[in-house]
Amino acid sequence: MSVAAIEATGLTKEYTNGRGCRDVTISVGKGEAFGFLGPNGAGKSTFVKMLVGLINPSYGSATILGHKIGSLEAKSLIGYLPELYRYQEWLTGEEVIRLHARLCKMERSTADQRIPELLEKVGIGRRGRDRVKHYSKGMQQRLGLACALVNDPAVLFLDEPSSALDPIGRMEVRSILENLKKKGTTIFLNSHLLEDVELLCDRMALLNDGVILRHGKVSEVLNKRTSWHFKVGGFSPFLLSWLNERSGLQISLSTSNGDSTTLDFPTSLDNSIVWLEAELENEEQAGWLNALIVEQGMTLYEVSHKKERLEEWFMSAVSGLNHRGERA
Repeated sequence: MSVAAIEATGLTKEYTNGRGCRDVTISVGKGEAFGFLGPNGAGKSTFVKMLVGLINPSYGSATILGHKIGSLEAKSLIGYLPELYRYQEWLTGEEVIRLHARLCKMERSTADQRIPELLEKVGIGRRGRDRVKHYSKGMQQRLGLACALVNDPAVLFLDEPSSALDPIGRMEVRSILENLKKKGTTIFLNSHLLEDVELLCDRMALLNDGVILRHGKVSEVLNKRTSWHFKVGGFSPFLLSWLNERSGLQISLSTSNGDSTTLDFPTSLDNSIVWLEAELENEEQAGWLNALIVEQGMTLYEVSHKKERLEEWFMSAVSGLNHRGERA
């Protein structure tokens, strides 16, 4: 039986202020990219710090590739980029990475070869010779990623790895992570940038107020709702109720075609061109609705569909719930 890359059972960290996380149970397979989501103050960073061995759990247990979290065996297998990072500003970027290589007990000859490769990979290049005090926040984040990768970890923990980067930098980091995933590296990604999770991760979990609220495959989450839009001519209001009754679907008037193109409706909708919106399960339902529209003498000008984005799923999942937030 294959050992999971990360296995946590009832992992709990209690603080007197009520923060932390409670009874978190997850399993992450080898080579999997796992997204860990949640509002500010949900307990995500606390959970990651337990997994990498920076803080001890109050209850529960967890392993990294079969080794107990916090053990030297587990720590030797991981790379970690924290959300709040500070590097010695009097050192050069190259010297910072070399320091981390020494902490990993890496042989000097191996470090001499690996450090220039990492500097190029993360986009620092020759600026690795500059002192950290001359780096922007985004450059320091790139440096942190290089430090996390110095020991070629089997499991990589990233706490907001792209928060300080511009769009080009985010795309470059995402490309690095995609290549690591192809190579078989397990990636645990804690991020507020939901697009990165959507494009990179296989599965995800949503933490709120210290507890797991939802979890599952990213593909399944995003396939649950697909909004279809129909541009229809010759429309009359009574036809909407007929379509709903005849099809058994929930169809409504829309002011958009799904691409934020707003339409100005006339006072009377008789014989107007309008957009209809329906949440459908598959293309067969869309084809049937097309036939019903044409059957009633309406003109079908355009059909488009848009899958739910992770951001929309996230907002729907946490809507109306209590959040500890920054000031709680």
